[in-house]
Amino acid sequence: MYIFIIIITIFLRRNLKTSLTMPEWNKWLLWVMIGAIILLVFQSIFKPFETPADWIGIVMMGVLLYYIYTKKEFQSQKFIITAVLPLLIVNFLTESIRLISQSFYTKYHNWIDAAGTFAVLWAIGTLIVTRRQQKELNKAREKALQEEQNNKVISAMKDQLEVQVTERTAELRKQKEELEHTLEELKATQAQLIQSEKMASLGELTAGIAHEIQNPLNFVNNFSEINRELLGEMKDEIAKGNFEGAASIASDVIDNEEKINHHGKRADGIVKGMLQHSRKSSGQKESTNINTLCDEYVRLSYHGLRAKDKSFNAKFETHFDESIQNINIVPQEIGRVILNLINNAFYAVNERKEENTPGYEPTVTVATKKMGNHVCITVSDNGKGIPPNIREKIFQPFFTTKKTGQGTGLGLSLSYDIVKAHGGDIRVETLLSGDGVPAGKEMGGTKFIVTLPI
Repeated sequence: MYIFIIIITIFLRRNLKTSLTMPEWNKWLLWVMIGAIILLVFQSIFKPFETPADWIGIVMMGVLLYYIYTKKEFQSQKFIITAVLPLLIVNFLTESIRLISQSFYTKYHNWIDAAGTFAVLWAIGTLIVTRRQQKELNKAREKALQEEQNNKVISAMKDQLEVQVTERTAELRKQKEELEHTLEELKATQAQLIQSEKMASLGELTAGIAHEIQNPLNFVNNFSEINRELLGEMKDEIAKGNFEGAASIASDVIDNEEKINHHGKRADGIVKGMLQHSRKSSGQKESTNINTLCDEYVRLSYHGLRAKDKSFNAKFETHFDESIQNINIVPQEIGRVILNLINNAFYAVNERKEENTPGYEPTVTVATKKMGNHVCITVSDNGKGIPPNIREKIFQPFFTTKKTGQGTGLGLSLSYDIVKAHGGDIRVETLLSGDGVPAGKEMGGTKFIVTLPI
């Protein structure tokens, strides 16, 4: 009986793994096993107390089976009841018969022992048969526990991932807002820089415009003074009756008035050009004489630079194709392109002039030419040229080779955008030998070529 109690408790603890799954029950089963060992030893030593010790074993076995039957944790181990219950009943009946009638027990003890032996064999056989099923049940239980643990781990990981996704989404949203804010600031800064570039070019024009306007105004003033004197002479001739002389003077007055009208219109055109350059572009294309536009801006640029620096002096030439008719462009925008290229050309020749190269004559040439359905505007200089390593960068925003404070690096970038918006093209070439450059010299100047569709 005690040996079976010990075996069953060991069986339960190992199969249910109570040390991990049911720590409290594991302690209880351990004390049952220890108690059975103590009683087994006690019964072996003190033979006179065999009957009370057997009753203690029966009670312990009964309590153990009762707990197996009633406790939910031992549901998978209930087959032990089937295996051990006959042995418990046989032992209970045996001890009861011995208490009630020792003679009856003595007479039929062989049958009683046979029943006990059968109960033992029944318990052993049942445990062996159900052991295999129990292993499968344990595997299924372990698998279920593992799946439950995996589900818990997956659930925890899922919750953690959701938290991380939420945090990352909030972080990305914050970064997006910061980028949008930075982009708005950059756009505002770019707009301010573009406006500054326009105002700078307008400032350079102011002195040139004043010089250009002064010339026609001088003609107007001079011819007006001459006409006043001629009209006085004509009055005298009429008073003398010399009508032929008066008519001749009148013809001179008429010629002078035509000259006054011509120079007045020239001054008017210069003022209109200035206003056109300074006002905000409407984006509307207008029929424009490209030769006149180039001529005005090369003169305005030259005189503007002269007004800023009295020591500045350079030669400029114009070669215009008179077969070019008016083309549709936005004059304010293309005017800015031409002005920027001419200013850069004058800057380049002046920079080379400061090197005091013997025999060097700074020259800027502006030319137009009709080529099929396009018009080419060429601005050339005989400055130092553009090195190959930076030639590809000159149209990039904020790239400049000028000294600090002398350029924003936006002029060529804006020019590129304006020409492309007109459906044209702008490119740069370094002048080589045969283009006005002495033989053997690799770089002797720069040529910008603007192509616009007619």
